[in-house]
Amino acid sequence: MRTDFAIGRLFGVQIALHISWFAIAFLLIFSLSQRFQELHSDWSGAAVWMTAAATALLFFFTLVLHELSHALVARSRGLPVRSITLFALGGVAEIEKESGDPQTEFWMGISGPLVSLAIGSGCLTSAHALGWVLLTEPVTPALAALVWLGYINLSLAAFNMIPAFPMDGGRILRAALWRLTGDSARATRAAARAGQVVAVAFMLLGLGQFLAGAGFGGLWIGFIGWFLLSAAGSSYGQASLKEALRGIRVAEVMRRDYLLVDGHTNLEEFVERYLMRVGRCFMVTRKGSVVGLITLRDVRVVPRARWPYTTVDDAMQPLERVTSVSPQAPLNESLELMGRDDVHQLPVLEEGRLLGVISRGEVLQLLKDRAALQT
Repeated sequence: MRTDFAIGRLFGVQIALHISWFAIAFLLIFSLSQRFQELHSDWSGAAVWMTAAATALLFFFTLVLHELSHALVARSRGLPVRSITLFALGGVAEIEKESGDPQTEFWMGISGPLVSLAIGSGCLTSAHALGWVLLTEPVTPALAALVWLGYINLSLAAFNMIPAFPMDGGRILRAALWRLTGDSARATRAAARAGQVVAVAFMLLGLGQFLAGAGFGGLWIGFIGWFLLSAAGSSYGQASLKEALRGIRVAEVMRRDYLLVDGHTNLEEFVERYLMRVGRCFMVTRKGSVVGLITLRDVRVVPRARWPYTTVDDAMQPLERVTSVSPQAPLNESLELMGRDDVHQLPVLEEGRLLGVISRGEVLQLLKDRAALQT
């Protein structure tokens, strides 16, 4: 089942909505309509709901601009950006590689809060120019939307500066620690630990507010804390994995006895004789030469009724189109590539020659062997 839905591109970056976004969009519109109705009883029902819907949509657009700033800074520093996805707790820019230096990490972290600060200040300034007086309730739908957007974006800028990795403030903390220690993995672990401490504090605060009668607001703060705890734990684990694999090259771990299948084999025979009995990834040969790669994923896109009439050659991924890795590449780089392309294995090529295959399984086995030796 699809969980992300692409809705367009902005400055060359794909914008997508996670399925959870639709629930939070409905809740936000409903919450804003309640707020506007309570504060402006003289507004018609249509005005209340239209203002609430427009304000919510504009708020999500400001979130896109916040995340887009991260993406554009990353791209200007040579880091590829896949997309921006909005979900229940905000948005995330999917950057395919880690920062290569603390300066890049700093600017990627600070850019989002700066954009939110600029948007919030701009909205409040515009509202003031249109007649709104500071600390008073705006009287028209347009002013109400501008004031709410101003305050929420200023709050977003301040919230994101909390030093809790992987939030923006945590990235800034990581950049500072990286600059001081010269060790990115150590800086990530320290920033992630700080993120876990902040996350636990949010969870306790949310629980306390809920028990004190705050209701949904307290639960929401607790949920944000739980999300931060999970994200910080994941970041800590990734940093530990990166540290464990530091200095190891692909050639030391890759499998040289990779599985082969003739390209003229039809898919029905391939599935019954090879895929279900021997393994899930095969290199495809044609006249003795390796020409491609086929996995379970490639077979699944072919209708079952077509298997007897479709050859492995027809369904495979040609070798020149498959993401590959050099035998001298760091093992961490191969994991990044597998994560980026959502695959479990990569062919290892040197000057166009296939030397072997590296998979997540080999990496996992290496980690298990090292753990066993240390006990």
